[in-house]
Amino acid sequence: MIRIGTAAILISATFVLAQSPDKLPSSVARESVDIDILKAPGKAASRHNPFENDPQAVAAGAKLFKLHCTECHGPRAQGGKKAPSLRADQVQQASSGALFWILTNGVVRRGMPVWSKLPEPQRWQLVSYIKSLHPLPDRGAKPDQAKSSVND
Repeated sequence: MIRIGTAAILISATFVLAQSPDKLPSSVARESVDIDILKAPGKAASRHNPFENDPQAVAAGAKLFKLHCTECHGPRAQGGKKAPSLRADQVQQASSGALFWILTNGVVRRGMPVWSKLPEPQRWQLVSYIKSLHPLPDRGAKPDQAKSSVND
């Protein structure tokens, strides 16, 4: 009897993990962001963004984001049913190289397309934009406590 119960739990857990991100509980979806970022090989994760601290690259990346990414990540990169927030600490603390690697290789099993056909400079511009994002203000915060940003 115990073995049947254990098998049922394993099957249930496997089913939950196999679901698309929009059907996962938000805590599991957030954990998947960490897992995907950590999968970037060390050499890829250590790559330097040639456009780091370039405001023109951030502006160009914002245009590319609007064109290619808002459908899934939302107009303010806040995430949605299809994809996680790019303002999350896990994303913002990731290396530029790791983000570039994810853009290049995608996370197909979670619906993130492969963007390797997008020219490399444009992928780095997207990384510049993503790294320029700030966390969204807490909806419960008082207006004077919320930080404003050009990128919000």
